[in-house]
Formats: sequence, structure tokens, C-alpha cells
Amino acid sequence: MNRTQRARRAAIALVAAAAIGGSGVAVGAATAAPAASAAPAGVSAAAAPAASAAAADGARASYADVVRQVMPSVVLISTTEGLGSGVVLDRSGNIVTNAHVAGDATTFKVQVPGDPAPREASLVGSYRPDDLAVIRVSDPSGLRPAKFADSAKAQAGDIVLAVGNPLGLSSSVTSGIISATGRVVAEPASADGPGATLPDAIQTSAPINPGNSGGALVTTAGEVVGIPTLTAGSLGNGAQAQGIGFAIPSNLARDIAKQLITSGTVTNSHRAAIGAQVGTMTGQDGTPAGVGIVSVTSGGPADRAGLRPGDVIRAAGGTATPDQQALAAVLAAAHPGEKLTLEIDRAQQQLSVPLTLGELPAS
Repeated sequence: MNRTQRARRAAIALVAAAAIGGSGVAVGAATAAPAASAAPAGVSAAAAPAASAAAADGARASYADVVRQVMPSVVLISTTEGLGSGVVLDRSGNIVTNAHVAGDATTFKVQVPGDPAPREASLVGSYRPDDLAVIRVSDPSGLRPAKFADSAKAQAGDIVLAVGNPLGLSSSVTSGIISATGRVVAEPASADGPGATLPDAIQTSAPINPGNSGGALVTTAGEVVGIPTLTAGSLGNGAQAQGIGFAIPSNLARDIAKQLITSGTVTNSHRAAIGAQVGTMTGQDGTPAGVGIVSVTSGGPADRAGLRPGDVIRAAGGTATPDQQALAAVLAAAHPGEKLTLEIDRAQQQLSVPLTLGELPAS
């Protein structure tokens, strides 16, 4: 797991963006509340008429009830490397978090809201391609499992709250909306791991800060709709980007977590793959110059399509692939069994090679 102050990097589709990893709990899908007759706390008397008008239009003056419902299910996770968050899955003590929060650790300290004594926990399993992991506390007494929403129903405009442990500030809350769904977010490899390319991510404006990673994205009905994992800090052109964070959909998180709990590994990744080991090629000027095939899995999609070690993939499905991260983003947006055409360089030839995608091997 990265230290809470450490910057992480993310790429949105094929656009590079600096990111800071953090776990958080977010709340989506706004529900109307009765109109408030008094000005909300912190609103001046002069602003009260506007606040009352907003309440009359169906805006909620407070989400304190949602926070009270969700907070007991969001825990603080610590290792020797740093802090993160996690969401209680069941009364057996299983907690879902990010793989980058778990890192290489096999034992953890878990702080449950309302309990001053940290609890011992151990790793159940981790799946880095989806940046998900499950840990289990040795003492599950008093744990309150979170309720999970159908993330397929999440839509842009749903109100969200982020609840987590940023910078060690336990049980902090921020707010925003779901900005978009179906984002492909790529986190490049680092010294700590190969990174992850997340398909179908939920984009949110709710601030997600270091230490928030692994928390819960929750609807205003108090149901988890995603697991926040990254926030964009600046775009490739150097302009600062505020309020751009990403969460792993709850449907995917529950599926991967269930597999890890059942067998300690992921048996069905649901992710597309070409069946080859690849790496980014570098041109004479030092810039990325395509994705080189290092080896081909015998009998896999690349092998059946006639690809060879030494081939350089320039584009996949009509999208340029200057580096391994770009190819990973294309594959994350595809599904096993789909047909995809690769544009490759082989010796002095340029070839179009159609193939049928296979499935990314399980952990």
C-alpha cells in the first residue's frame, strides 16, 4: 500500500492524468427529503430564503442520516506502509478494499468505528488487475455489513458523498455527484506493482484524498455503489483538474470479492486478453513507439491469429496503442469473445491481424 502522502498516477481512457490514490465512501442517487423550514447550519439569515427555496425544490439540507447509516461499515486499515479504508462485507469479518491498500502485506490492523482497540486481520486474497482485495478480521464481533446497490443503475447526476479516512482523519465525509459512468481508468505500473486498468469505472466529483482508497461509494439510500480508488490531480497539458475521482463499480467489487472469499483466488476475471506478454517499445527519440510482443501463449488468441514475438502493435480496434497502457485500456473496455483487429509492424511490413479475444487469466 502506498503511504498516504504518496502521489499515484491514473490515465482516463488514453489521456494521462496524475492521480492521488485514496479510499472513500461516496453516496449516489439523490432522494428527495421534506422541505426544511429553517436555514441549514452555517447559512446566514440573509441566505435563508434561498436555502428554503432550494429545500422546496427537493434538495436535502442534510445527509447526516445517511452518514450515520454508512459510517459503521467503513473501517480504517493500516499496515507498515500506510493507511487506507475498507468496507465490511459480512458478519464473518470479511472486508473489501483496494489491492494497492493491501499492497504486499499479509497482516493488518483494522480500526472499527466506535471501537478504540484495533483488530488483527489477515489477507484473504488480492486481484491487482481490478485493484481489489479482501482481508478478514480475527474478531468480527459487532461488525455491521454494508448494504450494496446495483451499480448498473448508477447514472450521471446522482448525488454522492465520500466517507473514509483521508490522511488518517477517520470517518471524514465529502460530497459531490456521479459525473459519468463507464470510464476506463488506467493506473500505470510502478515499483510497487504492475498497476491496474479499471473497466467501467464510476467518475465522481466527491473529493477522494490519500487514505480514502478502499472505502465505499454509497447512494443516499445508504447502499454501496462503488469502491473509490483514484483521483485525477492534473491533466496532461498541465492544467489542474479538481473534483475528478474514480470508483470501482459495486457489482464488480462484490463479484471479485466473492471469488476471493470462496477460493482465495479469482477464477473468472470477465476481462479480455490477447494471450501474449507485451511491453512498451521506445523510439530513437525516447518516446513510446508501440507495444512489442515479447512472447505468445501457446493456443491463445494471439497464437491462433498468427502473431509472433517481435511484432509491434500500433493500434487495436482502430485506437492507437503507443504504449502498453493504451493497449490495456482498449482491452479493459472489451469483452472475452469479441473480435478485434490489430494493426502491427512485422519487419518492414504493416499488417492487419483480426483475432478473437480470450479471457485474462485468473489470479
